[in-house]
Amino acid sequence: MTRSDTPPPDGRVVVGLDGSDSSRLALDRAVAEAQRRGATLEIVHAWPWARTDPLAFGVVTEPDRTPVEIARTVLRLAVARVAEQAPELRVVPTLTAQDAVPELLRIGADAALTVIGTRGLGGFTGLLLGSVGLRLAAHTARPLLVVRGDIPVAYGPEGHGKVLVGMETDADEAAARYAFEEAVRRAARLRVLYEGAPPQPFRGDHALPAREDVTARAERERAAARRVIAALGEEFAQVRVREDTPHSAPAHALVEASRAADVVILPIHRRTARLGMQLGPVTHAVLHHSHCPVVLVPIGRPP
Repeated sequence: MTRSDTPPPDGRVVVGLDGSDSSRLALDRAVAEAQRRGATLEIVHAWPWARTDPLAFGVVTEPDRTPVEIARTVLRLAVARVAEQAPELRVVPTLTAQDAVPELLRIGADAALTVIGTRGLGGFTGLLLGSVGLRLAAHTARPLLVVRGDIPVAYGPEGHGKVLVGMETDADEAAARYAFEEAVRRAARLRVLYEGAPPQPFRGDHALPAREDVTARAERERAAARRVIAALGEEFAQVRVREDTPHSAPAHALVEASRAADVVILPIHRRTARLGMQLGPVTHAVLHHSHCPVVLVPIGRPP
């Protein structure tokens, strides 16, 4: 890997670039995120991620141009694009020949945020179909911002002025704190959606917990989550907070609420399955259908 230098570990936003239109949108979003934090922007690109024409950056492949040469051109044009948008921003261009997931996990291990697109080429193809991008989300130890390729970047007054966070229990405190910090960065309001009582499953003749037991447990968990929000509300007194417990399923409620939000914050609840680490169903649904970008905040470290 080639990096021009090594910036401070806690002042860095990393963006994965593959030369596609989606990654161009992710780059624009990463610029805004770095500006909000006063952070260095590291642009990570590699020739294995750009085997298709990277037309979004105006690069046309030619028979005598090698993939490495094309990758260098895409990276150079990306740096120039950032300079046009934010000339004051410190940029670290990184060229690598490694695979997308392990490389971005390694480079983003000490970053404030990693940003990726969803409909890219090469290494980032098919996030919404559940391949590389979802594997990155399932293993990241740091916040990950997922930018949908069909959602424009909203700046300032063009946005809704609202941050949305999904809360299940008090174990999601890291995601709640990130949401408050994001609301401060954006000078935005914060909406908290608590997960309601789950519907009681039907399993034939098997004995099931009484409905009131399921509801009581959900109420206890919600009360614990509310205490977390109340404590953070005192710490971040400048943030206006609205709390809701929807009657619909959590994923549906979050997707609908995302229509009026600038970003959705979700805690990552991982589970080990036959095919390896996977994300929970709510996270999957929101990544597929959210109407705004999604930040995934890991709870603890991945196994």
